[in-house]
Amino acid sequence: MTLPLFWCREQDLAAAAPGDRLVLDGPEGRHAATVRRLAAGERVLLGDGRGTQATATVESARAEALGLLLEEVSHEPEPAPRLVLVQALAKGARDEDAIEAATEIGVDEVVPWQAARSIVQWRGPRGEKAHRKWANLIEAAAKQSRRSRVPALGQLATTRDLADRLAGASAAYVLHEEATDPLAAQGLPDHGDVVVVVGPEGGIAPDELSELVAAGGRPVRLGRTVLRSSSAGPAALAVLSAADRWR
Repeated sequence: MTLPLFWCREQDLAAAAPGDRLVLDGPEGRHAATVRRLAAGERVLLGDGRGTQATATVESARAEALGLLLEEVSHEPEPAPRLVLVQALAKGARDEDAIEAATEIGVDEVVPWQAARSIVQWRGPRGEKAHRKWANLIEAAAKQSRRSRVPALGQLATTRDLADRLAGASAAYVLHEEATDPLAAQGLPDHGDVVVVVGPEGGIAPDELSELVAAGGRPVRLGRTVLRSSSAGPAALAVLSAADRWR
């Protein structure tokens, strides 16, 4: 069975080496000691969410902390190219399902998009709360899937913001049901950002599509079926990962 992963402070792992001792406390320490009830002799994974990960053995356990002995320490470099999912806000928590699955698959950054046809609106305190919820979902999904890096979460983007982002990307693909070019036939650059854009349940508005294409976005399709907003992004990331990272 895969070892459980617990987040720890970046400074605790930044200069760590095998043989060092570390105390896991705070919320993660309480969860490990009181919920998971880990005991001396058991092994865990530690991560800082920024690429450093360590294997450790529990030496001692008390009510709210674990005493750990580090066995191995590794650092995963920033991936190249980076996979970026632009997910339009969607109703019924379908956007949340999408970013959770995308994190498990391996997305490196998620950008929420206030598309013209998005029924959901992020405004004021409600928008701030929704953004925090996305951040928590991404962090939890990264932990569940034992990732060494927590994907970045961008600020809410307008279509103008998105066009600027696509203009600076190494490759930009806009999923669209009327596109003729398959995503599976597209090549991947060696560096930079590969941006995948997913619209809301009502689809991308024609004027938005035109603006994104003018900025460098290429309309592509996944297959013959039309996928929901909750599944299109993860499916696209799987296609791109199969062409590169999963080999």
